[in-house]
Amino acid sequence: MILYGISTCDTCKKALKALEAAGKPVTFRDVRAKPLSEAEIAELVQEFGDRIINKSSTTWRGLSDWLRNSEAEAQLAAQPTLMKRPVIRDGAVWHLGWDEAVQAAVLQ
Repeated sequence: MILYGISTCDTCKKALKALEAAGKPVTFRDVRAKPLSEAEIAELVQEFGDRIINKSSTTWRGLSDWLRNSEAEAQLAAQPTLMKRPVIRDGAVWHLGWDEAVQAAVLQ
C-alpha cells in the first residue's frame, strides 16, 4: 500500500498513523520531496479526473489564471501540493481522501 501526500498534511499524518496502527504495510510518498512522474500524474488523472485537484486549497487560490485554466496534468506537474490528499494505492485499487468510506475500505 502506498500513501501519497505531503509530510506537513495533518490528514496524511492521521491516515498514515491509522494504517500503521491497523497493521497495514504502508509506504509514505511525499510528493513535494519526490515529485510524481508524468506517468504517475497521468495515472492519477485517469483514475480521479479533476477530483484529484484540491480547488479549496491556498495553493489553488494563488495560481495564475493560465495555470488554473490548464489541464489537471499541467497543474499537478507545476504544483504537486494541489493534489487532494491523501491518495492511497492498495494494489490495483485507488482511494482519494480520508473520509469514512475510504477508512472503511482500507482499514478492514
